[in-house]
Amino acid sequence: MGLVFQNIAEKVPFKIALRYPDGQSYNFRWLDEMSNQQLKFLKSKGVKQGQVVAIFNEKSVYAFTLMIACLKAGFIYTNLDVSSPWQRIEKIVNNCQPKVVFFDEHSPPIQLQFEQNLSQIPIYNLANKDLQSHFFSYDKEKWMGMNDIHGGSPAYIMFTSGSTGFPKGALMSHNNLLNFIQWGKETFEITEDDVFTNANPIYFDNSVFDFYTSIFNGCTLVPLSHELVKNPGNLVKAINTSGCSIWFSVPSLLVYLLTTKSLTRDDFKSIKRISFGGEGFPKNKLKQLYEMFGHRMTLFNVYGPTECTCICSSYKISSGDFENMNELAPLGNIANNFGYEILSLDNNKGLGELALIGPCVGMGYYNDPERTTLSFIQNPKSRFNQVMYKTGDIVFRAPNGYLHFKGRVDNQIKHMGYRIELEEVEAALSTLSYINESGVVYEKINSDLGQIKAFISVTDKTVDKTRVLSDIKALLPPYMIPRIIKILDLLPKNANGKIDRKQLASL
Repeated sequence: MGLVFQNIAEKVPFKIALRYPDGQSYNFRWLDEMSNQQLKFLKSKGVKQGQVVAIFNEKSVYAFTLMIACLKAGFIYTNLDVSSPWQRIEKIVNNCQPKVVFFDEHSPPIQLQFEQNLSQIPIYNLANKDLQSHFFSYDKEKWMGMNDIHGGSPAYIMFTSGSTGFPKGALMSHNNLLNFIQWGKETFEITEDDVFTNANPIYFDNSVFDFYTSIFNGCTLVPLSHELVKNPGNLVKAINTSGCSIWFSVPSLLVYLLTTKSLTRDDFKSIKRISFGGEGFPKNKLKQLYEMFGHRMTLFNVYGPTECTCICSSYKISSGDFENMNELAPLGNIANNFGYEILSLDNNKGLGELALIGPCVGMGYYNDPERTTLSFIQNPKSRFNQVMYKTGDIVFRAPNGYLHFKGRVDNQIKHMGYRIELEEVEAALSTLSYINESGVVYEKINSDLGQIKAFISVTDKTVDKTRVLSDIKALLPPYMIPRIIKILDLLPKNANGKIDRKQLASL
């Protein structure tokens, strides 16, 4: 991947690679030289190939170049969320054991937790002017590549929700990315004139599309801060003035822009392609978006798990998709160079668990061989060594070959664009000393929207929902916080003595 970037930097050195809404911009030569300087800094701190560099990435130019530096040197980077509770971050850090940790802002609150609890790990602030000057202190020289980095080398770890309460770190290789970049270029007809939005958080797997299919195809990326994305009016204005041509986000963000009436027919003048994925797009809102923009841009519904490099299928929305308003848009066909099997459930032909095969299937879960073995399995239909990833998604294959999402085989949900395993919410609740037991369910509000509900029994009768909500906010990120909390004397049990979640769902 390092050589791919360097070749682009040599081909279009003065082309803008990063363009921020405030007017700051950086060309490919600048990114190339800065990443070389950071590579030398990392080596001076003893970081070696195959070791992990953790970045609390807030989308500064120094954070982006640090990712490129890691790719050049064969270091494994992982982008983390600075707003996550310390308990969750500590689990992630203990799993990946980073050699160094970088913060993208001056002394965020979580930095104090590192200093108090993990003082053995060196930490650096990318916003520190002294550190930036230190990067520039190295003699500039061309990076010549490293012979021992190959397609099978690990590139990054993307942490997702885990059913045991322990986040899973999906490990992706350089080969995974090379195939993904080429697929993105062909599918979305990308040229060097394209300008990509980056509304997705960098620690969220949708950002893999933003970063790699833009920068590594010689395009321009417009990083959008969390604060800007939260303000719909300013977000739309930034897209309009930045000349963006490709948008990718979860449907929730587009629904938010439509609901707040921040998006009109006169907006997104430069956008040519809108893609969305990570959750179902409510059909009535999708129709509104299509009627607004379908005549001058292409809308894509995309699908793909974190463990398979972000996206593995795409489907172009057409007027025919609104003849039936009770079904979600199909996932479409699996991407070229990808394969799949549908693992039948109860001998139901055409319906089953989707298992993905091909060069975008990742390397497993970092430092977690047990869960890797459960999800990354040998294809039972192949006579050769062929690993496939069991997605846990139930799909139906229509006669035209299109795949349609029908649900989950486990207790995993997609909520607000994030993949969440409800057991992680339960595990967090169980850490509160006054809780006896907990059960968490997901309640559908309509065919496309839902809410997380938590049921608990407590040891202290003075405990109320307000206290539980306050305490759980210190343990889970905002998108995992239950919307409804109910306190029961006892939680219902099934015949096996386990919490009966079907009964909870009816309460």
